Amino acid sequence: MISILRSLALLAMIPLMHAARAADASPFPMPPDIKGLQVQMADDALKLGIHHAGINVNLGGLMDLGKSPGNPRWTCEGEEFAFNANYLRSLDAQVRPLSDAGVVVYAIILAYPTKDKGRDTILLHPKARADGKYSIAAFNTAAPEGLRWYRAVMEFLADHWSGREAEHGKVWGWIIGNEVNSHWMWYNMGSASLEEVASEHEKAVRIANEAVHKALANARVYVSFDHHWRISMGGISAQEALPGRDFLDAFARIARARGGFGWNVAHHPYPEDLGNPRVWADKSETFDDNTPKVTFKNLEVLCRHLEKPELLFEGKPRHIILSEQGFHTPAAPDGEQVQAAAYAYAWEKCQRLPIDAFIYHRHVDHSQEGGLHLGLWRNKPGSIADPFERKQIYDLFQKAGTPGWDEAAKGLLPITGLKSWDEIIPRF
Repeated sequence: MISILRSLALLAMIPLMHAARAADASPFPMPPDIKGLQVQMADDALKLGIHHAGINVNLGGLMDLGKSPGNPRWTCEGEEFAFNANYLRSLDAQVRPLSDAGVVVYAIILAYPTKDKGRDTILLHPKARADGKYSIAAFNTAAPEGLRWYRAVMEFLADHWSGREAEHGKVWGWIIGNEVNSHWMWYNMGSASLEEVASEHEKAVRIANEAVHKALANARVYVSFDHHWRISMGGISAQEALPGRDFLDAFARIARARGGFGWNVAHHPYPEDLGNPRVWADKSETFDDNTPKVTFKNLEVLCRHLEKPELLFEGKPRHIILSEQGFHTPAAPDGEQVQAAAYAYAWEKCQRLPIDAFIYHRHVDHSQEGGLHLGLWRNKPGSIADPFERKQIYDLFQKAGTPGWDEAAKGLLPITGLKSWDEIIPRF
């Protein structure tokens, strides 16, 4: 009797699994402007007036293979899965204040190695480097167990952040992976060909699309690319990094062959030299489809490419967001002013192109980001990313999308060499 009562008590502690429910048919939000941020401090981000926010989601942190009592459950394809309630609550604490304020939240779905063999075997692609010397891996879309777990966690998260339970918050955008064309560095699938990487990632994006639309009919999924376009990342082989244009076209072709669906693009148009914020002075970028990279200087190249008939969806170009890009603060007397000018240039470029969101990276300088100082804030000396003091870009960022923008940005024009922001789109 005691064991039966204990079992009943444990069962009572497990949150109920949701039955199948009709998808919420609310339209995708239409914020007043594109201003966004990868948020570190929600209260400060709201003070800055953002309308878009990126939040990293570590799938490994959600895994609970032991199905601990009290952790939420989800049934997918007849199998029950459990998820880490503590990590989920920490994510809710980031998502809810933003979504409650009307910010469009984008979850950036990532597979970080957990260093636990049992979890990593399920979570990480089997072709990822055996030595584990990478920061982010491809999702395990190669093994049935990995596919089931990935589908389950995506269905669970989509339902959890569907907005049905107000205490969780709401997520509208789902960015699947990170800079997947440079797979050795940011989406490790080991040494693999263009066809292999594009095919495996198409599976991941398709599953995510199916999962999120069960909960939110007009949610959007995105494929993430870095700024390499006709060339790939230097210093590594063609089996380790791919030109973004080639990857995009291969992904689209594979998706069409398997049945078209509404995937979208999350591009990262960093300057050609990450350490030089003067994007207007990028030397190798051109305005045709054979440009080596797509940065803010020639962002229109990506927009034009997505107008090709074979890349349209339901007769329209895919949605474009800029989900991670920032400008370094040079160690010079005018360093903060140059960083601010780069943001002004980028903002004005985006106003003239079909860009849905410009999500800036970073909120605060990060001491482990290869010497780059991209933040709106300086970090506290000796800390990793504790906010210390605001930079000039902070006030400019705050004015973006407000009546104070034009005057603030106009003062930065001379730094860019332009006489008017109307010159920012070259005439052909």
